[in-house]
Amino acid sequence: MGKCEQCIVRQFSSLKALGKEELLKIADCKTSYAIKKGEHIFEEGEITNGIYCIKDGVCKLSKLSSNGKDQIVKLFKAGELLGQRSIISEEPANLSAVALEDMEVCFIPKNEIMQFFNQNNQFSMNVMKTICGDLKEADEHMVDMAQKSVKERLAGTLIYLEETFGTETDGTLHLQLSREELAGMIGTATESCIRLLSELNKNNLIELVGKRIKIVDKNKLRRLAE
Repeated sequence: MGKCEQCIVRQFSSLKALGKEELLKIADCKTSYAIKKGEHIFEEGEITNGIYCIKDGVCKLSKLSSNGKDQIVKLFKAGELLGQRSIISEEPANLSAVALEDMEVCFIPKNEIMQFFNQNNQFSMNVMKTICGDLKEADEHMVDMAQKSVKERLAGTLIYLEETFGTETDGTLHLQLSREELAGMIGTATESCIRLLSELNKNNLIELVGKRIKIVDKNKLRRLAE
């Protein structure tokens, strides 16, 4: 059983407000899972009954539309918590969480988390701030979807992927989304996404290295995104 008070990732989330005694309580009641790439952490409509702390890896939160397309709403990485909104609103998960690479996650039951809410003011403030931040991001995303072209959204997403998840030694993006997933992030058809990537490649803004993507001219790409 891992010691929560020695876990680095807790410092990146609402859990940073918890004291040693509280962290020892979590260590006693949490369950750790290894989740393989492509597996669900939870599905849309599921009652989660707790929160998931991502120790390692990246997952996508997405919603399946009526036409069967997967719209990616957000990506979550190590240090972030999944399911905070659901336990406060007491609603089932409104999105599915799927691993984009092999992951390690810890599940903390709802009754333990709710105790901290009642006893630790800083913890509850941190959770509220996180949820407010998510709302702000959702607003900005909605404006982008309405006002920016698909090409502008693609340029912005590629920059976000590099700045958030970094690159490999050869300069290609560390987090490799499939063309379908990339299309699902920018809200377009896979064919359009493929066409736009080859256009950016032809204009020397990016380089396509097999299935991988490398940003070549970040300044031009940023100007295009804005």
